[in-house]
Amino acid sequence: MTSAIFSDSAPRAGALSFEEQDFIDRLIVKHRGRPGMLLSLLEEIQEKQPHKYLPIEVLDYLSARTGIPGAQIYSVATFYALFNLKPQGDHSVCICRGTACHTRGSRNLLERVKLQLGLKVEDEEGSADKLSMTTPDRKFTVRTVACFGQCALAPVVEVDHSILGHVNERALDREVESLKKGGRP
Repeated sequence: MTSAIFSDSAPRAGALSFEEQDFIDRLIVKHRGRPGMLLSLLEEIQEKQPHKYLPIEVLDYLSARTGIPGAQIYSVATFYALFNLKPQGDHSVCICRGTACHTRGSRNLLERVKLQLGLKVEDEEGSADKLSMTTPDRKFTVRTVACFGQCALAPVVEVDHSILGHVNERALDREVESLKKGGRP
């Protein structure tokens, strides 16, 4: 369920609403002085965003309120695959590009799902190991990760946070088509 705390519109010129500021301020108080404070803050803030990402104005506000340099916050947000700096789709398909998955066909799975969702090379952001592509209607985000650590199940795909092992193109097609129709098989 999406919270109404954060706006679903395009980023504003650096302005956060009172509700957004209050939410972040309460999180800072909740996590102040705890180990991993910044990671916890970023995770909870992103979870409240309608499209599960961290807008730059939120990172700027967080820096101003915590005293943590903006460069440090940005570096943490870009280092961990969990965090997104661009709006994500309603559904996520994440394909492992680790060695075991690669040798068992993950590249073909990636190409297949891109074709199925109408994503093109120009939609890609990132390197070959870490791509992120969102459909124009924001229904799907296709991403890659270096490794899920589930090599015995290769090739591995995560669909809406559920790990699927030994995935073939037909199974991935069914998963995506089911999501397009509003459900899961």
